Amino acid sequence: MTDRPNSGGDRPADAGRVDAAGDAVARLMDRLRSEDAVVVAYSGGADSALLAFAAAKALGRRALAVTAVSPSLAASERAAARDFARAHGLAHLEVCTDEGDRPEYAANGADRCYHCKSALFDALTPLAAAMGARIALGTNLDDLGDHRPGQRAAAERGAIAPLVDAGLTKADVRAVSRRLGLVTADKPAAPCLASRVSYGDPVTPEILRRIETAEAALRDLGFPVCRVRAHAGGTLARVEVSGADIPRACELRERVDAAVRGAGFTFCSLDLSGFASGRLNALLPLLPS
Repeated sequence: MTDRPNSGGDRPADAGRVDAAGDAVARLMDRLRSEDAVVVAYSGGADSALLAFAAAKALGRRALAVTAVSPSLAASERAAARDFARAHGLAHLEVCTDEGDRPEYAANGADRCYHCKSALFDALTPLAAAMGARIALGTNLDDLGDHRPGQRAAAERGAIAPLVDAGLTKADVRAVSRRLGLVTADKPAAPCLASRVSYGDPVTPEILRRIETAEAALRDLGFPVCRVRAHAGGTLARVEVSGADIPRACELRERVDAAVRGAGFTFCSLDLSGFASGRLNALLPLLPS
């Protein structure tokens, strides 16, 4: 049997996906062009990297990518954000944020992200005002169903979410990024270090340092997807790796234990359920109302 040539009704299997990504790019660019100027809250993750890249293409120098620097941003993530911005010629600034000095943030209640985003907006608002711009966040459609108090702060400050407005899910973000040739297309999610601290335990620079050091050591051991969740006042580390990597983590348990305790934790445990985003949200019902 010979292969039939493709016709309009018999396209390659991936043609629909390619067309969908192209349509998503067009929607996102149209949404951004409707703004006079934007200041993108840019962490360097897949979502904010796509948004910053697209904003620069749509608005040129009327788009500014700004990275918030604090102890909750891992040094490796800061470096990656700088490298991406430099590689693509983005207008990029770093600003220091003071969430760690805010008692409501340090207390690490269920609304910690609200206070973090409030600190971010306090830093970005003067820049946006000087440019006549609006603050743009890399929120995607999938984020809307998660526990994210920061979205309330964004609504209060009038921030926009172009990825949501363009109808992009996380999968769309990755597909569009891949189409555009962005190295962040398959970058694992890397939320702030404070998201690893058990609710109710204070967020301190020391605990954040332990988490950052331990996760870097685990990646050096060959676990690219990992989380170190801090419990019991930062004495206990609950390590999450991908489900497929759990057997190897058990085989390397002595090295894993040494790496984590070497970062400053007293105890190291391996979560046999494997990595999943937002695992600490299981503690929310236990917090005082």
